[in-house]
Amino acid sequence: MKAKFFLKFWCSCGIAGLAVVLSGCDTVPITGRSQLNLMSSGREAELGLTRFNQLKKEIPISKNTAANLLVQKVGRQIAAAADKDMPGAPWEFVVFESREANAFCLPGGKVGVYTGILPITQDEAGLATVIGHEVAHAVARHGGERMTEALLMQTGGQILGATLSNSDPRMESAVNAAYGLTAQIGVTLPHSRAQESEADHIGLIYMARAGYDPRMAVAFWQRFADFEKRQGGATPAFLRTHPTDAKRIQQLSVWLPEAVGQYHPAP
Repeated sequence: MKAKFFLKFWCSCGIAGLAVVLSGCDTVPITGRSQLNLMSSGREAELGLTRFNQLKKEIPISKNTAANLLVQKVGRQIAAAADKDMPGAPWEFVVFESREANAFCLPGGKVGVYTGILPITQDEAGLATVIGHEVAHAVARHGGERMTEALLMQTGGQILGATLSNSDPRMESAVNAAYGLTAQIGVTLPHSRAQESEADHIGLIYMARAGYDPRMAVAFWQRFADFEKRQGGATPAFLRTHPTDAKRIQQLSVWLPEAVGQYHPAP
């Protein structure tokens, strides 16, 4: 393929990229990272609420009184710690009945905690680690950022397709496949891992501000690492959507002094 083709493609992408960068840059609280987000916060929250309501119909909601009370208690305290960065957010915390050891947060502040992760959290501090991380995703508006990324990837693919429209179909197919693979491994997955690390960082700060000892976050991730080892099968680091547990523990150790400085035990 000729150098002229690459020049035309990247110039087109560069002009479009410059336009969106100038119109959609935000700053993430706590970390101060500049992010590109073309999704309005209102639209982002609307999509999150719609999906959360669907999930409440699809997945059984736990009737375990103790689990619900604990999640509501910790959730309220973490949300209060995050209020300065996302004031007046309509936070909602729901415990879903599922063996999956996981939790999630949808845009706008809709947090789901699966019962399968509660044996690993063990106590309030462990649960605060998980909920702090999920709340951080909403505050950092990671959902809108991912939708923006998907839109830009799609636009890049369309530009590439238009550029190759008169080329040999076999070459067009090969280049499109290479573009998709490169975008996934080179952009989407690394960005996902970076967002997860950022949520760990912000969540650690919220956890400390809420009165939970941030040093207990390391203990939780050590327990989670042991759990994953028992499940067997390790995905190569470059194909993961999340950092490895070892990497997360290493990063938390770096951020701990900052978090401990903001930690005041709750009464």
